[in-house]
Amino acid sequence: MSDPLLAKLLADRNCSLASPDPAIWIHLASESELASEAARIKERADRGVDMPLKGLTFAVKDNIDVVGWPTTAACPDFSYVATEDAPVVALLREAGAVPLGKTNLDQFATGLVGTRSPYGAVRNVFSKAHVSGGSSSGSAAAVARSQVDFALGTDTAGSGRVPASFGALWGLKPTRGLWSTRGVVPACRSLDCVSVLTRDPDLAETVWQILSQIDPSHAWSRSFPASSPSKLPSAFRFGIPRGGVPFLADPLWVPLWEQAIESLRARGGTPVEIDFAPFEETARLLYEGPWTAERWADLGGFVSSHPSSVHPVTKTILEKGQIPTASQAFTSLHRLRELQAQVEATFADIDLLALPTAGHLPTLEEVSCDPIGENSFLGRGTNFCNLLDLCAFAVPAGFDPRGLPFGITLFAPAYHDQVLIQAAHRLIDSPRSNGRMELAVAGLHLRGEPLNHELTSRGGHLVRTTRTSSDYKCYRIVRGERRFPGLVRSGSGSPIEVEIWSLPMAGAGSFLATCVRPPLCLGTLELEDGTTAMGFLCEDWAVEGMEDITASGSWRKSKNDNPPGGRSTSS
Repeated sequence: MSDPLLAKLLADRNCSLASPDPAIWIHLASESELASEAARIKERADRGVDMPLKGLTFAVKDNIDVVGWPTTAACPDFSYVATEDAPVVALLREAGAVPLGKTNLDQFATGLVGTRSPYGAVRNVFSKAHVSGGSSSGSAAAVARSQVDFALGTDTAGSGRVPASFGALWGLKPTRGLWSTRGVVPACRSLDCVSVLTRDPDLAETVWQILSQIDPSHAWSRSFPASSPSKLPSAFRFGIPRGGVPFLADPLWVPLWEQAIESLRARGGTPVEIDFAPFEETARLLYEGPWTAERWADLGGFVSSHPSSVHPVTKTILEKGQIPTASQAFTSLHRLRELQAQVEATFADIDLLALPTAGHLPTLEEVSCDPIGENSFLGRGTNFCNLLDLCAFAVPAGFDPRGLPFGITLFAPAYHDQVLIQAAHRLIDSPRSNGRMELAVAGLHLRGEPLNHELTSRGGHLVRTTRTSSDYKCYRIVRGERRFPGLVRSGSGSPIEVEIWSLPMAGAGSFLATCVRPPLCLGTLELEDGTTAMGFLCEDWAVEGMEDITASGSWRKSKNDNPPGGRSTSS
């Protein structure tokens, strides 16, 4: 295909169509729509328009409007076709990004588990037995599986941070009102936020800069004060709960939490024990207090007229909104202001609050047995955020011995978003400090392939898709039940599709130490544009008697019956 941008867009679409989890997507852009987007971007580029997200694809949680596409909020009978883009979508398009489709969610953005949808439960990328987290379940999974470059979610009670943590992603929830929520189906209108999920903090920061604009047409929009702090001090103080995290229930996550504290300490932080009780009491107010009435105010009419259309658990939660009285609402508002004052005093002594994003990662079976209880437990470290007017950044923080991801969340007062972004960059070897390396892969580590998570879980993100020069041949290597490609530089062959991935140095070291085994070795690949990249090559002896698949030009096109799962030495 002559247009590299359109080729990328179609490759992302094909990767999504071939997804091992059919519950991720509710709607995908058509090939003609992507061709139109590519032509629009090219025309603007030819005019010299600056587009910082040029050609990147993003997923849109299906409670956010995209013009001409249905918005379902994971309820087919609620569906309507949007007549215009939500401002967050419009701004991303202006920056050159392309919406690839609409993603699944806990119905009406009510849930933290990712299972409350008629379109199916989104599976955890790292374990089919565990939940993906919600409500932005499809958005997180699309990014974790590298089907898109980033995704929009929403976050009223943790719906952007929990699935980010369970997908080993970065999930930025900005200051409430800083990103317009016009064109978003309300969950709790006064608290709703749009969030972004990415595979690295740099992209999250770029999206934050693009979307942090006042929306004069939206009553809940807030402008970013010029006086807001933009730097995290070199020596900073971060709060942790006095006496330990009360909701950290998984013993395998305790050492990961301790490592996260040490990581912050090593980067200039001093842990300060704080009283966590005001945060916990605030968290309980969200679903045990009168804020359920705000959900009912927006959605109650539909629920009452379409009771069989609503997921049973979602319906139970929403119907609680009929119970609170006006006097209860004012009592809770007064108590919330008292709690806010206590939290403001806490933040006068610390720069950040650090917490595990969740206390454990429940299985699908556990959620099925206790859908409301498990969901409530997941919210103990998240529900308080918007009621207390905090911004938050969910950060991946390693894997436990089972291979399940653990994450922490950093919190700061409203308009301290840039402080959180600075802190996130301290926790990794950021690309801005050249602390990354690029690696070319051609087989089981490609997007959508069984071992791609070995790149994404180490902070890897896709840079581009390209091809080798015509000096290479590719063979299907068979070792027992394993099948993987072997690239050999022969001097005569055909271009072979490869993906260039960027990894932080620490992640790259771990990847190379555990994933490069004979007959594969690292070498320099010559690419079709004349540049070079480090990548996987195969020793000559290993291709003897193996099938030559060079003519296919791609492992994806050539493979058949490639065994899923398991560890491989393939690239």
